Amino acid sequence: MTITHLPVLMREVIGVLSPVEGGIYIDATVGLGGHSEEILKMIGQDGRVIGIDRDDAALQKTAERLHDSRMLLRKGWFSELERIVHAEGLREVDGILFDLGVSMMQLKDMDRGFSFQSEERLDMRMDRSREFSAWEVVNRYCEKDLIRILKDYGEEYRAPRIARAITGIRDKKSIDTCAELAGIISRCIGRSGKVHPATRTFQALRIEVNAEIEELRQGLAASLRILRKGGRLCVISYHSLEDRVVKNFIRDNAKESTLQPLSKKPLTPDISEVRLNPSSRSAKLRGAERL
Repeated sequence: MTITHLPVLMREVIGVLSPVEGGIYIDATVGLGGHSEEILKMIGQDGRVIGIDRDDAALQKTAERLHDSRMLLRKGWFSELERIVHAEGLREVDGILFDLGVSMMQLKDMDRGFSFQSEERLDMRMDRSREFSAWEVVNRYCEKDLIRILKDYGEEYRAPRIARAITGIRDKKSIDTCAELAGIISRCIGRSGKVHPATRTFQALRIEVNAEIEELRQGLAASLRILRKGGRLCVISYHSLEDRVVKNFIRDNAKESTLQPLSKKPLTPDISEVRLNPSSRSAKLRGAERL
C-alpha cells in the first residue's frame, strides 16, 4: 500500500508553533511524520521532537521514513502525554501539536476496518493491542447506547432509525464487516448527495472505540502542565465535536489567564491546499500560547 503523505495546514502549523533552535516539541499524533519532519528542519542540532502515536504501524513507517537522532518515537495515548515527557527526563516543552482524527493510512488499509468498502471485520482500533473494537459496539451495545453514541459522537439526527436497523439485523445474525454495516445504513436512511449515509455512524463508532473525546480532554489538560511559559499549543480538528472541545478549552483557560489564543477564529486550508488534498477541507487549526 502506497500512501501519498500530505500534512494538513503545514504552513499554518509552523506559524503557530514558531519552532526555535534548541526547542523541544511534541507531535502528539505523529502519523507518518510530515509535521515533525518540517519542525526538525527548524530546531537545529540541539532540538528534539517527541513523536507519539498509539498506532504501531504509523510509528514503524515513520521510523523507516525519518532517520534522525533528534526524533524520539514513542507509543502512547494523549492521556499518557505527561508520563512520556517525564520518562525522557523532561519537565517542560516548547510546543505541542495535536492533529486529530483518523489518518489516510488507516482509512486506506482495508484490514483496519475503518472504511465503508472494507470487507474485513469491523475494527477501527488505532491501537491494535487493545481488544475492544467497533464489532463489540455494533453487536453488543443495547439500542439505547447505540442511539447515545450516534447522537453524541456522530451528531446523527437519524440515530434512532439507524440503531433500530442495527438491532433488528443482529437479532438474526451478527454484523461483521464495515461494508455490511454501511449497506444496512444506506438501505435504512437512503443515499443522496456525495456524502456517504454511514459517515456520521462510522465517525461515532471510531470515537467510541478509541475514547477520542476523553483522550483529547486529558491531552489538552496535560499540555498545560508540560508547556513552558511562552510555549505554543496547536490543535487541528476535523469535525465540530472535536473543535468545540478545543475552542472551549482555550476559551476557559484564557479566562484563567493560563492561555492566550493566537487568533480569534480557527485557521483553515486555502483553496489551493483543498484542491491538492481534498481530505483537508474540514480541518480547523486553533493555537494558543502558555502564559
